[in-house]
Amino acid sequence: MTTGQPIRIDGDFVSKVLVTALPVPVRVEVPQGWERPAVLPSGVSFAVGHPSPDRGVRATITIDGDRWAPSEALEDIASRSVEHLAGAGCEDILVLDREHLGTASMPALTQRIALRSASSGVLRDLVQDQVYLGFIDQTEPSVRAVVRLVLTAASEQHDQVTSSFQAVVNSVVPDPAAEADSTEKR
Repeated sequence: MTTGQPIRIDGDFVSKVLVTALPVPVRVEVPQGWERPAVLPSGVSFAVGHPSPDRGVRATITIDGDRWAPSEALEDIASRSVEHLAGAGCEDILVLDREHLGTASMPALTQRIALRSASSGVLRDLVQDQVYLGFIDQTEPSVRAVVRLVLTAASEQHDQVTSSFQAVVNSVVPDPAAEADSTEKR
């Protein structure tokens, strides 16, 4: 992963970031002030945290991804994410909304989840927005990958940070040059 120089978009400085630890390397723009953790959470390719925690909960945006089996729908992957939350000790998990977006050649799915999770020994109400972007190789459609972007925030702070998350999601673009570079290095 590399970073570029900050640039100005709609009055805010952002950093362009190349995330290469994914099946499909992507470029994203990170809103000013969001901070990278010293250590990435397990299974995460990229993460940033909001500079102002809300009652001990720091809003985070994470990016991860994996190969995507041709027999699997994005909805199946999203459902497994909900099951994973339950397995990770979250409580009162409720899918508030799930919507299919995109096109046949670049499908996408979003879901919003309300849940309760312990943070510093205190049970907190959280909201997760999850976006699944499907990438299908146009020359070989059986080669597919999914990139997942997740915003996790305290329910009280969620509305304040949603626009930053939407800006990150809207900035995602695959970087074929980075994919070719990483293939050559293998």
